[in-house]
Amino acid sequence: MVGFDGCTVGEDHWLVQALVRGEGPGGVILFDRNVDGSIQNIRDPGQLQDLTRTLQGYAGGSLLIAVDQEGGRVCRLKEEDGFPPTLSAAEMGRGEAAGTRRRAERMAATLAGVGINLNLAPVVDLDLNPDNPIIGRYERSFAADPATVTRHAAAFITAHHGHGIACCLKHFPGHGSGGADSHLGFVDVTSRWRRSELEPFAALIRLGLADAVMTAHVVQSDLDTRALPATLSPRIIRGLLRRQLGFAGVVISDDLQMRAISDRWGYGEAVAMAVRAGVDLLIVGNNLVRRQEALAEGITAIEELLASGGIRAEDIRGSVGRIKRLQQKITGKLPWKNVSPTA
Repeated sequence: MVGFDGCTVGEDHWLVQALVRGEGPGGVILFDRNVDGSIQNIRDPGQLQDLTRTLQGYAGGSLLIAVDQEGGRVCRLKEEDGFPPTLSAAEMGRGEAAGTRRRAERMAATLAGVGINLNLAPVVDLDLNPDNPIIGRYERSFAADPATVTRHAAAFITAHHGHGIACCLKHFPGHGSGGADSHLGFVDVTSRWRRSELEPFAALIRLGLADAVMTAHVVQSDLDTRALPATLSPRIIRGLLRRQLGFAGVVISDDLQMRAISDRWGYGEAVAMAVRAGVDLLIVGNNLVRRQEALAEGITAIEELLASGGIRAEDIRGSVGRIKRLQQKITGKLPWKNVSPTA
């Protein structure tokens, strides 16, 4: 799932060329602004609707088109650009879940109207550290209480499903207790992390409301004694998330260009490690760093991993199958809730 520059795309755009050749990504992630403040993909509702329609035309209608539309300060569709206002998760969490559902209904209708089919939200991290620079500071968590987070997240997700939009729980196994920002570098949450941070993920999986789960680039050495970030950890993804919590949906990485990853591993190496760990869909935002070649390089890294025996072909087929099932849920060919029992 790649990011790209442009509020419009034509036949000469590198992304379009990849889609036309059948070498395109499984999805795209859209940003309103670059890190330097300039417009990247979103200018106004009409322009965004044209962009998503064009992309789906080149992709044959199968593209996952995602944004981070959490509400409040993490909001790609902004009021200043002509979109409806939103509240932060913390503001919604202080009210009743019915209010969260009403606000999420409005948000989801807006997303559907402009052709977005995957919201990289809600955040189900617990608000455990008031000094957390990336969750607590931006009011991205519904609450510190797992039951409250679960209740509001369920309302948020159900509202999106009603408009044909998938959601993604983040950031597994929990980023709310951390004291640093993984965009900027290494984050170790071992000493602060609590087991209760798993509870919203586990509860929403049991409820059949976990379409996708995003991994965090945080280290929790009690969960992985090799001190690998969760995104690169088989013990955390294949062991804890898949086997212990019984998650059968799509695992999505946080952006591989974030410095918690890029400072320690080369890009191709990180791709290979994430795939071996069990990530199904890799995000390369091209917002922090511009790399048009990242898509082709990522595919090459996976091909080399297969050729060397580092991953089995059936594992790749399993990932592709999970992504296709998510696409089928979005198009109404499969029900939203998982009907098969979890592990």
